[in-house]
Amino acid sequence: MTIQHPSRRDVLTAGAAVAGAVAIPFMASAQSPVVIKFSHVVAENTPKGKGSLKFKELAEERAKGRVKVEVYPNSSLFKDGEEMEALQLGSVQMLAPSLAKFGPLGVREFEVFDLPYIFDNAAELHKVTEGPVGAQLFKKLEGKGVVGLAYWDNGFKVMSANKSIKVPADYKGLKMRIQSSKVLGDQMKALGAIPQVMAFSEVYQALQTGVVDGTENTPSNFYTQKMHEVQKFLALTNHGYIGYAVITNKKFWDGLPADLRTTLQGAMKDATKYANDIAQKENDEALEAVRKSGKTQILTPTAQEKADMKKALAVVHKENESRVGKDILAEVYKATGYKS
Repeated sequence: MTIQHPSRRDVLTAGAAVAGAVAIPFMASAQSPVVIKFSHVVAENTPKGKGSLKFKELAEERAKGRVKVEVYPNSSLFKDGEEMEALQLGSVQMLAPSLAKFGPLGVREFEVFDLPYIFDNAAELHKVTEGPVGAQLFKKLEGKGVVGLAYWDNGFKVMSANKSIKVPADYKGLKMRIQSSKVLGDQMKALGAIPQVMAFSEVYQALQTGVVDGTENTPSNFYTQKMHEVQKFLALTNHGYIGYAVITNKKFWDGLPADLRTTLQGAMKDATKYANDIAQKENDEALEAVRKSGKTQILTPTAQEKADMKKALAVVHKENESRVGKDILAEVYKATGYKS
């Protein structure tokens, strides 16, 4: 007799069916709170980790017992390759995936955030996330059964490797870990590096064992995942941005009572301000901790070295113009004043 093991999708679907079956009693009973499972893939002591806990605190306090938010950090519930499907199936109610995750979902316009050197600072970035472009991008998610609630900052990315990386030529032949994003793949190829797509939870071991030579990330993620223990050089390139979109399952969200939705939106707005306010501070402190560890040499590019990197990566904008959408790209350029 052949025993057929359930697939991952079968398991998720079964979980969604159970979630759907118990949703009605939750809503019908005044005593039972609505449970919101909030899953993410980073450590609790990062801007995203702290932001999710702040949302839990505010939501539970303001909903006065009507909501229970369960936060699952560090890929403890779903890995970053699994969580989007889990949300769509209703196995989890809230996520905060990085913006690079929406391209594989079929909303490629979000990959505009992955373009190198498109934002020079947080002020330019917020003109996009807090303006019409940010709202327009969220609208595109609804057809996927997803509602966008907020944009959370992580910060600007730095490059790391086990060799000095100051100019484009230094990256030639290096195997560099990236998130699943064609834009990020093109970015590494433009530097002569070999992009390696890999789940965030697997990066430390891959760096430790030499499966990859280096990576890009924000200082807070780099430090809290202990990557400084297995990387000799960290270049302060600030070449790209990592941000998150806090999202929820549309069916779940639309099914909430209107007053409860309003309460949760208010809690999310305040948690967003908190998370974004601490993001830069967390990255500055993480960088100082890396410096103090003495394990990783920090490289600060000169103005010329930065100009060389920007020039080498300008081609990535052109290569992905049709992918992210010429209109979206034009609107972002207009908001930020970007010039190649």
